[in-house]
Amino acid sequence: MSTVVLVRPGCTDFDEQKRIQGSLELPLNDRGQCQLAKIVDAIRDQPVEAVVTGPCDPCRSTAEAVAHALDVTIKEKDALCNLDQGLWQGLCVDEIRKKFPKVFRQWKEAPSTVCPPEGETVGVAIERLMSALKKPLKKYECFVVVASEPLASLVSCTLRGEPAEDIGDSMFGCCDDQLVEIIQTSGTANERTGSSEQIPLAAATSDE
Repeated sequence: MSTVVLVRPGCTDFDEQKRIQGSLELPLNDRGQCQLAKIVDAIRDQPVEAVVTGPCDPCRSTAEAVAHALDVTIKEKDALCNLDQGLWQGLCVDEIRKKFPKVFRQWKEAPSTVCPPEGETVGVAIERLMSALKKPLKKYECFVVVASEPLASLVSCTLRGEPAEDIGDSMFGCCDDQLVEIIQTSGTANERTGSSEQIPLAAATSDE
């Protein structure tokens, strides 16, 4: 059994503007920088051995902060780049809802059946993320994965052996105070089972 500490990175301007970030590279904004300390507080008691992250911001800067605070190694994997949402990237959610109402509704209800124009499918993203996590799952008993939405929700569903049909809202980013999820996972790479627990960051804030 492995414990995967799944961390969604802090906020970017796109998160707060309700824009699709996808695989675009964006820095953390002021709120995102403030969230880093809360993320570290939330996972400080976990016996973390390493941090695994995608190559782009905001994941990389979040992972670097976590790895430095916990004094563990950081491993960057291109295969953990966020879901490529093609021509939707940079658009506001409302723009997509108005311009592509049928496809937007289909994504919300059955995201695995939709491929954004010039983007990639959920199935392709799952294949590459599992390839990226195969070695860490064998090597570590507890490690951090830093992933942006919607890839983070795909990681969670896949490790828990659940279908990826409940990630419709996650395409729009994550800008709340529940950025940390503890996943207990077991089984083979193709037949994972597990459970998870969301950790609210506000409750994990130190008193200092």
